[in-house]
Amino acid sequence: MSSYSRLILPLLVTMALAVAKFYFKDSAQEWEGMLGYLPHLNTVLIIFGITWCLLVLMKVLKEILLRQFDISKEDNLRARKMYTQINILQKIANFVILIIGIGLILLSFESIRQIGVGLFASAGVAGIIIGFSAQKAIGTLIAGIQIAFAQPFRLDDAVVVEGEWGWIEEINLTYVVVKIWDQRRLVLPTTYFLEKPFQNWTRTSADIIGSVFLYTDYSVSFDALRKELDRILEGNPLWDKKVKVLQVTDAKEYTVESRILVSAKNSPTAWDLRVYVREKMIEFLQKNHPESLSKTRVLLEKQSPEK
Repeated sequence: MSSYSRLILPLLVTMALAVAKFYFKDSAQEWEGMLGYLPHLNTVLIIFGITWCLLVLMKVLKEILLRQFDISKEDNLRARKMYTQINILQKIANFVILIIGIGLILLSFESIRQIGVGLFASAGVAGIIIGFSAQKAIGTLIAGIQIAFAQPFRLDDAVVVEGEWGWIEEINLTYVVVKIWDQRRLVLPTTYFLEKPFQNWTRTSADIIGSVFLYTDYSVSFDALRKELDRILEGNPLWDKKVKVLQVTDAKEYTVESRILVSAKNSPTAWDLRVYVREKMIEFLQKNHPESLSKTRVLLEKQSPEK
């Protein structure tokens, strides 16, 4: 089914209701005595039909716009940016359309309209009360709109949140879903990302640098480690050949800390590359330099026998 064909049914229903509205108008006196509620029901259904058409139209426009961007390709930064903005803007438009539709339906009832006029005088006090009670909800909605335009993160960005590493899977007006690497889902309010710090590993590009830490004895040969790293990465399809570094980053009481930096085309590939490099470097130390594995030394002093 094409995108445009989805509009056919709501348009036909709304047009039929509009035609019926003219019939009820011409036959108003006839309907007053019998089934007098039908003209008003028709008005409510017309508002419902127009709301339905607008909601479907928003979905069709979103699909048409998103067809121009391919989020599955490697260099998908611009596509992810547009996906994020268009999805959130569609949710905002749907929210506004529903609020207006519900408001128009309620105003079509004479009794509710009179109550609304009577309460208008106290709208200031009521507005303050409602404002305080709905402060958090309104703040969450505003945060969703801010994320749509400021874009501290986008769909499919690799992030570290609450100590968990994963990808932005879903962005809504009030909450964000983060897909954790072990298939769990972390659901956070949109205000979280505006109030608390988090790591975004793919903010400006999809490629990423991964780190591997090794803890060895002071007797380790760093030249041998660098040569082995060269051998491991040579011809490895996971490595994008941009970054390859082995540095001594710390010297602790019993061990030396070495950090390996390697780059990959995206975050899942970087994860696989880090795991592979860590495993092969440990195997290299076990087989070729077991004396360089971390150890604890104890010095025993021989005491002279008592005289």
